[in-house]
Amino acid sequence: MTYDYLFLDLAPATLAADVARAAALPPAGEIVGVFTPQLGWHARQAAVLLRWNDPAADREAAVAALQSAAGVAAARRDLLAATVRPGTSDRPRPGGIYVHRWFVVETASVPEFLELSAEGWRDFETRFDTQIFGLFAAARNDADKAAGVTRLLLITRYGDHGVWEASRDPSTEAMAAFARRRRMTRDTWAASTLLASL
Repeated sequence: MTYDYLFLDLAPATLAADVARAAALPPAGEIVGVFTPQLGWHARQAAVLLRWNDPAADREAAVAALQSAAGVAAARRDLLAATVRPGTSDRPRPGGIYVHRWFVVETASVPEFLELSAEGWRDFETRFDTQIFGLFAAARNDADKAAGVTRLLLITRYGDHGVWEASRDPSTEAMAAFARRRRMTRDTWAASTLLASL
């Protein structure tokens, strides 16, 4: 399975869910989630996560059509590969908030980053109302290669923003693993979103 992450700037009065519903995907593709902003994105922005069976016939044409659909003013595409999660049939759970966090990590450190993530999640998910939906590696562009880095996208469901705040507790085993992970992170940024109904 491979993924496309489309970050959309929408025209006024355009709903991301309507754009996604109108998408004509080939049988090998599916919309896994449409995410709309809470904190960190403009009100007109959204993200669509697509999953593909490899090789997916007509993938490029379908993605191009979605990027140029009515109501889409601009679109940025990242090709993603699942790492530790998600599984091939996993889907985001309704409700709560979804935090999309990007990490920039030295490529040589990615295996250790993934190990620390999985280690921390064991405590994190049992202690808090959270679910790690996915940790994806983005296809490296020329700038990534020149800098020796890989971009990773983590999508995490929290029960609400209060759970997110409580989960920052530095005394937990999870935070100890995440602190080690943070030391190998060159840059990171995040936004809080809602999963739209399709």
